[in-house]
Amino acid sequence: MKNIERTLEHIIFASRWLLAPFYFGLVAAIALLLVKFAKEFVHIAPLVFGAEGEAAIIGILSLVDIALVANLLLIIIFAGYENFVSKIDTGDHEDRPEWMGHVDFSDLKIKLIGSIVAISGIELLKAFVRVGEMSNVVLGWKVGIHMTLVVSAVLFSVMDRLGAYKHQK
Repeated sequence: MKNIERTLEHIIFASRWLLAPFYFGLVAAIALLLVKFAKEFVHIAPLVFGAEGEAAIIGILSLVDIALVANLLLIIIFAGYENFVSKIDTGDHEDRPEWMGHVDFSDLKIKLIGSIVAISGIELLKAFVRVGEMSNVVLGWKVGIHMTLVVSAVLFSVMDRLGAYKHQK
């Protein structure tokens, strides 16, 4: 019976490698975002030098938005892979992010919701730049959704803090 248990545990432990293709897919998604970023950059470059200031600002905010999503994906890839699959051996590489290897699931959750709030904030800022083109209902929904995300982030943070406080006692 002990051999069956050991074999089952080995299979369960090895199953973590089934997550590796997901993380590789997210790396490929970052490459796709790079293509999207380049297309957006080429699209807005003439606007910056032209008279369309508002369009240029919205385009630049779109670039920031894409960069934030790429950063979010990178955090998920590094932290998820290290927490659930295997440690990433970078040796003593000088460019290794300081947080890498120290982000647990709770930290990942907070970083994730924080990034989502930042992305939502950028989208809201783009809407405010185009405030004349949107109805009050659409703007209200955008603000409402953003505030829901902000409140959720605060609640996640409070729950995380309470959980950490409870474990310290």
